[in-house]
Amino acid sequence: MNDSYVFVANLGEYGAVPNGSILSSTLQSDANSKVILFRFAPGQELSAHAAPFPATLQFLSGEAQVKLGDDWQQAQAGTFVYMTPKLEHAIKAQTETVMLLTMIKAVAPAN
Repeated sequence: MNDSYVFVANLGEYGAVPNGSILSSTLQSDANSKVILFRFAPGQELSAHAAPFPATLQFLSGEAQVKLGDDWQQAQAGTFVYMTPKLEHAIKAQTETVMLLTMIKAVAPAN
C-alpha cells in the first residue's frame, strides 16, 4: 500500500455484484476528495438525495436511469455526469451496473 496513490488495475474486476443488493467500496478518501465504486444488482436503486459537494459519476458497465434534479437520463457504459453541489440525484439500475462516484470535497460547499 502506498500513501501517495491508489492503483486499481481493473475496476471491472474489483468486487462482485451482490445478489439483489448494492455493494459500495471506498477506493480513496481524504480531505480533498472521495472515490467510491458502486456495483448494483439489476433493479436496485439509490433513492433521491443531495450532497454538499460537486461530484462526478462514471458508468463503467450496465444500464441505469439517473435522476438529475427534475430530469431522468439514460446511462450506460461510457456515460459521464457532473453534478453541482446540492443537486438532487438518484440511480435506478436496469441491469447489473458498475459506477464510479467521485466527490470533490476540496471545493467550499455552496451556501
